[in-house]
Parts: sequence; structure tokens; C-alpha cells
Amino acid sequence: MFEQTFKNIDDILHKDAGCSSELDYVEQTSWILFLKYLDDLEKDKQTAAALSGKEYTPIIDDAFKWEVWAAPKNGDGRLDHHRALSGDDLRDFVDLQLFPYLKKFKTQAESADTIEYKIGEIFSELKNKIQSGYNLREVINLVDELRFRTHKEKHEMSHLYESKIKNMGNAGRNGGEYYTPRPLIRTIVRVVAPEIGHTVYDGAVGSAGFLVEAYEYLRKSRKLTTSDVTTLQKRTFFGKEKKSLAYIIGIMNMILHGIEAPNIVHTNTLAENIADIQEKDRYDIILANPPFGGKERKEVQQNFPIKTGETAFLFLQHFIKKLKAGGRAGVIIKNTFLSNTDNASISLRQQLLESCNLHTVLDLPGGTFTGAGVKTVVLFFEKGVPTKKVWFYQLNLARNLGKTNPLNEADLAEFVALQPRKQDSANSWSLEVAGIDRETYDLSVKNPNRKDETVLREPGEILEEIKSLDIQSEVILNAIRELI
Repeated sequence: MFEQTFKNIDDILHKDAGCSSELDYVEQTSWILFLKYLDDLEKDKQTAAALSGKEYTPIIDDAFKWEVWAAPKNGDGRLDHHRALSGDDLRDFVDLQLFPYLKKFKTQAESADTIEYKIGEIFSELKNKIQSGYNLREVINLVDELRFRTHKEKHEMSHLYESKIKNMGNAGRNGGEYYTPRPLIRTIVRVVAPEIGHTVYDGAVGSAGFLVEAYEYLRKSRKLTTSDVTTLQKRTFFGKEKKSLAYIIGIMNMILHGIEAPNIVHTNTLAENIADIQEKDRYDIILANPPFGGKERKEVQQNFPIKTGETAFLFLQHFIKKLKAGGRAGVIIKNTFLSNTDNASISLRQQLLESCNLHTVLDLPGGTFTGAGVKTVVLFFEKGVPTKKVWFYQLNLARNLGKTNPLNEADLAEFVALQPRKQDSANSWSLEVAGIDRETYDLSVKNPNRKDETVLREPGEILEEIKSLDIQSEVILNAIRELI
């Protein structure tokens, strides 16, 4: 039912003049879904309070409750069309009354880790783009059919929401920045292995895939006590996100997975001067796929000791500084980071090797990220001791990856099996850091165990072969001429 509902909503939004892409569909669906979720959450809290003999104070005032403005019901539980707003009346209520009311929650909330604050922040960052109040009424009616009350319903809803994020990532333009393949995220989380009590941070949170998968990993890691549940809800997951749409999707994704008030801040992570980072600002675990290919302004670069316009390299400096001593990280970055010869790349490799134990590098094939041809690697490191040996694993697949043939967990099974003991294989090997060039700190992926790889020849060698083939061709042609 949920899947068909999402499809029907997309069909309606596709017809609306205010929504022009998959990105708009997800954004607009998100705020309506959020308000329906909030209504169900309030009902659950009210029921729980009544059962324990306590009084529940609602978050949302009566005039702005879902059942008043969005889905008023008559005696038999059906939509009351006489009271339900539609057309221009509905659009004007949403734009001129509902959104301004919800924005105020940000300034009225007790602290940033409350759901009240998140309500205010979300509705400060977006606007209703659905221009037709009649289309908006149709979408609201469909969302009203959805339920978030049971664990099964929430699980199914979160799964479908992930699918929408994935579709958005496949939609072209800049959608890919919102979606990192979940099999890859789950593998990274498994290798980094957070524990309950650790703080987990992603400074480029996007759709919150890393935080969601870390939550699922920890939730299943042992039988949870009441204290564990509170720890996971309040004191475990932290993130920052610069872009409004990604911020909203990230919060919604975490909420649908069961984290009521996600600790995600809407800010430019790189605007923080890393010289100001203190011990209280650091985390046990960092999991991230920072944006690559971006260029940062000079004033942002001034926040970092190693000056570079490459966004991902600034993020890597930020992550190293944000990690506690003994803390562990799994970070995706372009594979050119391992071999670039510019001063910033060399300095950053040196810093990483000298301040952290870069124990594992996972080399991913092209096509891992749909719509992005760049090749990437995953850096796994622990802060506090210098690197002595790096274990490389090169993911070699017998097929090309793409939108219809994505990366799956079976593809990564050998890596997961070999990584704990850093075993050599046809796809894996170790590099002693003592033997690398101290001028370049080059960490290029060069698999010494692959005998079937094509060896690139020198240009002179290729020219000699061409010359030889030309001579052979001339001899054959002369022989044919003599026969004619």
C-alpha cells in the first residue's frame, strides 16, 4: 500500500507547476509526511501518558493539528469535505498561517535536541512549492492513509523513503550527492564497528545514510536496556549539513528510522576554524562521504592549516581534528587523493599517516556511485598512532556497475572476510609505510598480486610496434601486388 501511495503522490506532484524534479517531489512529500508522523507521534505519547496516569501537553496547538486543518473527519471516520480546506483556501492557510506558526518553534524550544526545535528548523528551511491547492489536497488525502504507529509500519515507511532518496540520487543533476549505496555504508559501519556509548559523527550528513545505518547496527548489537535506548536517542548521533534539502531529508530519514529528535545542525561544517576544536567537540566514531569536486572560497580555506580549494580535502582535515584519540573513522574520498602530486595532497597524506593509523584502504570500481564516473576509495583509520602498514583491498568485479546493476553486499563479502586479519589475496596486499617515498607520500593503488591486469607500455614501445606492423603490412601488400 505504501509503495502505491508514494507513486500516486509523485504523479500528482508531476502535474503541479511548482514541482519540476524528483528533488522537489521528495522535499514536498517530506514536509507533509513529517506533519502526519508528528500527529501519530503525539497520539502515541498521549496514549502512553494516559496509561501511566500522567497528563500529556501537546506540541501542536489545536488549530494547527493534522486532524483539524489537513484531515477533519466526520462521525464514520471519513474525510469531512465541508470542513476540509481545498484550493486557494488550503494553499493560503499553509503558506500564510501554518508555516509561519511552525517556524516559531525554533526560537521557542528549550534546546536544539528537542523535537520542537527540529520542527522550527525544518519549516524555517523550506516552503510549500505545491502551487495548486487542489493538488495539495489530493497529496494530503493520500498521506493521511499512511500509518506510523507500529514498528512494522515505520520499518516499511523508512524502507520506501530510502528508495525515494535513491531515486533522487539517480535523477541526474546534483541528486547523486544525497545517496551513498547502502551496501557500502553497511560495510563501512561493520568495519569501523561503533559500540553503544560511542558518539558517532558525520559532518557531511546528506540524507543521513551513515547515521541511520550506524543506528541500525547498534540497535541490533545487543539486547537494549532503557538506558541504552536513551543513549541512542539522545547522546549518540551527531551531524552537520550545509544544504537545506539534504538537511530536511536527513532529519526525516532519521525520524522514520526511529530517532525522534536527530542531532543534525544546518550549517556549513567547513566554516568552523579547526584551530578552535577542543576535546569536548570531538567524537569516537566518524563516518562520512564528503562532497568531492567542489571548490571552497579563500575565506573558508583560511580555517585549515593545509590550504586547498578541494572540498573533500578540507573535510578530511576537519575529520582528523574532530576525532578523539583512539577514535575510528571510515571516510570515502576520490582515489586521486592517494597519488596527487600537488602540495596540499602531499601534506594531507603526510598528516594522515603521521597522526593516524591508516590501516585499511578499500579501492572501489568506477560506477559505484550512480551518475558519477569518479573512482573512489574508503579510508579506514584510527587516530593517535602513526601508520606503519596499510592494507589495500581492490574490489574487482566481473561486471560493470550502474543504475540497473548497483553494488550489493555480496560484492563486498570477501573484503569483509579478509579485512579483520588483513590477509593477502589476489585482490589484497599490504604496504609498509617505511618504504614509501618521503617526498610524495604516494599511496597509489598498485596491486602486485594481479597477474591478469593489462600492463601499460611506454609510448616509445608502442611506436616501435606500430612501425614494425607497418613494415609487415607493406611486405604483405607487395606480395599481393606481385601475385596480381
